[in-house]
Amino acid sequence: MSHDFTVLGLAGSLGRRSYNRALLAAAAESAPEGIVVDVFDLTDLPLYNPDLDELLPGGGPSPQPVAELVERVESADALLLVSPEYNWGPSGVIRNALDWVSRPAGASPLFEKPVALAGASPGPAGTGRGQLQLRQNLLSSGSFVLQHPVVQVGDARSRFDERLELVHEPTRELVQEQLGALREWALRVTPASATA
Repeated sequence: MSHDFTVLGLAGSLGRRSYNRALLAAAAESAPEGIVVDVFDLTDLPLYNPDLDELLPGGGPSPQPVAELVERVESADALLLVSPEYNWGPSGVIRNALDWVSRPAGASPLFEKPVALAGASPGPAGTGRGQLQLRQNLLSSGSFVLQHPVVQVGDARSRFDERLELVHEPTRELVQEQLGALREWALRVTPASATA
């Protein structure tokens, strides 16, 4: 019996009024039928320390938020990483999360995991440069990164209202399209694990 296709969503911002957290919330609220976006809050995740990494020889035990993140990544059918762009790159928050779950090399929870990238920015360019760096990072972990559609939301102030609700319908439709494409991508690249 098939189950809902589960996407673990991670927001690369800790800001209370973050457009990226709002974009992830919109993805969770408006996911297509049969797709569940399960949001994991990275607020309590400590900075990566190999001495506390139980996935490495001689390391551990991992802090509880790390162990929970690893478990959730392992059990998810796919990931949705929604990150701001800082200094032409992804946030340290999202990079830190990837550092925790990218070990051991070649056998980490990220290995052959389908991943979609998204981001929102108040500037006109969206988060394309940050997403390009994330693609390079995920290449090193052997993850399967979705190529299209691209969700790089520029001019975020006009896409969200004062309560950070996504009010720009074309953006909402693009997010839904990306989630649907992520499910189809996962079915192609990991048919045994993507059973929705």
